[in-house]
Amino acid sequence: MDIHIAKVHDVLVGEQTHGTTVLVDRLWPRGVSKDDLQPDLWLKEVAPSTELRRWFGHDPARFDEFARRYRAELGGARVDKLIDAATPGPITLLYAAKDRQHNHAVVLRDWLIETCLPK
Repeated sequence: MDIHIAKVHDVLVGEQTHGTTVLVDRLWPRGVSKDDLQPDLWLKEVAPSTELRRWFGHDPARFDEFARRYRAELGGARVDKLIDAATPGPITLLYAAKDRQHNHAVVLRDWLIETCLPK
């Protein structure tokens, strides 16, 4: 499974993506027009719940607990489209968070790799 992650604003200035592009944020990125960013898919349902997103507040000190809670939210029908898109690969998960290390796309990528790769 070939899964990449990329910050939306980096893609807008020319960072290369790989394969199918999937926006994995619940909200459209602030300040970005839909003409400028045209992902192949926008899967709001794979983003953390509003409650979890607000609780996390992009606080790196809360990241480990956020990741645990977010992983508990993942699974079932809400991720089926994403798994289908990732299976033939490659795929790039797009996110708008400022922090490149402490964001839900990192957790989602790792969850996909752990869940979907043959054991």
